[in-house]
Amino acid sequence: MQFSGRIRKKLRLAGDQRNACYPHSLQFYLQPPSENISLIEFENLAVDRLKLLKTIENLGVSYVKGTEQYQSKLEAEIRKLKFSYRENLEDEYEPRRRDHISHFILRLAYCQSEDLRRWFIQQEMDLLRFRFSILPKDKVQNFLKDSHLHFEAISDEEKTLREQDIMASSPSLSGVKWESESVYKIPFADALDLFRGRKVYLEDGLAYVPLKDIVAIILNEFRATLSKALALTARSLPAVQSDERLQPLLNHLSHSYTGQDYSTQKNPGKISLDQIDSFDKGYSYNIRHSFGKEGKRTDYTPFSCMKIILTNPPSQGDYHGCPFRHSDTDLLKQKMQSYKIPASGINQILDLVKGTHYQVACQKYFEMTHNVDDCGFSLNHPNQFFVESQRILTGGKDIKKESSQPETPQPKPSVQKSRDASAALASLNSSLEMELEGLEEYFST
Repeated sequence: MQFSGRIRKKLRLAGDQRNACYPHSLQFYLQPPSENISLIEFENLAVDRLKLLKTIENLGVSYVKGTEQYQSKLEAEIRKLKFSYRENLEDEYEPRRRDHISHFILRLAYCQSEDLRRWFIQQEMDLLRFRFSILPKDKVQNFLKDSHLHFEAISDEEKTLREQDIMASSPSLSGVKWESESVYKIPFADALDLFRGRKVYLEDGLAYVPLKDIVAIILNEFRATLSKALALTARSLPAVQSDERLQPLLNHLSHSYTGQDYSTQKNPGKISLDQIDSFDKGYSYNIRHSFGKEGKRTDYTPFSCMKIILTNPPSQGDYHGCPFRHSDTDLLKQKMQSYKIPASGINQILDLVKGTHYQVACQKYFEMTHNVDDCGFSLNHPNQFFVESQRILTGGKDIKKESSQPETPQPKPSVQKSRDASAALASLNSSLEMELEGLEEYFST
């Protein structure tokens, strides 16, 4: 088969246009998609994107962000769901298109409350951080330009001139080969977080930021951009939902266009009646027994801090335990940083943890999160943490407490132990299934 010169030119142009739509594996999602897609593809993209974000959330809890294990597991999940993640891969148009459209689909679902917006922004930021960490250095400047971030890489002469000042002001450059490190010149107002931590060199209203530190500034810009976009979407959504022109059309569509009646369809992934019946038979008695509704009708009290620390440590798939006793030090530090605990406070808490003073560390965390110098009590119970927190947050008003009763030890696990372990492991998957089911219901209404 032969093509004329004009046809070959058109084919090349079409390929260039496809690449121009998504020049990078990461983006700020500044422009919404304008193409038409089927309802089936719409749903599949939404479900896959939600799976990816839930995986990012789970990995952030289980591993320290940026470590080799975290990076490899996240890359494997992105590859499995066929989203874009690396530059210079063949046929990247379709994964980048899926990434672009699915992001805007979930915006519709996660713009409706502050909690949903906060969760969505955090997971999208972690995804952007991962993609930027594997972005080749020669692509960084083009990405910044396409994202409307006017950060200028300084020349080698300017870098040599200010080498000592930048090296002294940037702790992240210790042990880094200076010649291969890129430095960007950005407005001082965009680097306030680095300035607050004394991690950047300033001169004439400009901040000289190494490539290792610029990701923090990019993430701040992305958070501000996405937060504003979600607010605008939430403001526009009621107008779309109240459009009276859609309902008469949908009422008269035949089943050929609306699809099957899924209310009577036993879809894979949904909870069946057999599973509900099995759960009721296997666990309902134990649950009712724990709350004093069966057996000797004793309402068992929750474990104290000392009981939690000294007995029954959590294993794979469990979610109980003391965070200061049973968490990895790096994970505990990462979690406290996400809660905006000052660095000095984090160091104090970690020192107490290393000295096995777990309850004192918890008390210090309480003081840090409630801005009190001395809480004036000793923490001995998780419920006490909640009661004292509410007392401070409500201005000293005592909240209603349950009638106190002597602590009754929990019954020892018997034959039910193996079933409980499998149920705990299955709960991780069931939470994701519930999220997906709720998302399907949202888009089907």
